[in-house]
Amino acid sequence: MSSRVPGTGDPAPDFTLPDTHGTPTHLADLRGENVLVVFYPFAFSGTCTGELRDLHDNIEDFEAAGVRVLGVSTDPVFALKAWQEAEGFGFDLLSDFWPHGAAARGFGVFDEESGHAVRGSFLVDADGIVRWSVVRPRGQRRELEAYRAALAEV
Repeated sequence: MSSRVPGTGDPAPDFTLPDTHGTPTHLADLRGENVLVVFYPFAFSGTCTGELRDLHDNIEDFEAAGVRVLGVSTDPVFALKAWQEAEGFGFDLLSDFWPHGAAARGFGVFDEESGHAVRGSFLVDADGIVRWSVVRPRGQRRELEAYRAALAEV
């Protein structure tokens, strides 16, 4: 794993990543709103699809808590665009493709050996501070109930 995972109370590492339309999303520009940054290994994979479907199917819980969801993987923009169109996710997917895994490295969730992010989720408050996080190894999914508990803290 690369670098240190930011803990509760730490400033969230900043990043600028393109969304599925190539439009840059700069985390620092989202100050003033709560953001859930969800790193996942690969678009179109079974576990990742299941996890992001759970978020999509329950997006109203995040919206009600005033939390914007951002999905981040090292897939290229065109792959994320195809996946978003196929799945109809109602939140932004961001490409950490180049420089490869830079955002995941900043959050300490880039697996150098396999070249992709592990499953790491970070709830960042309106001031850019990490308020909750969970990191799971390859093959171990994050549960929706953990997200719900984190939303209760916002």
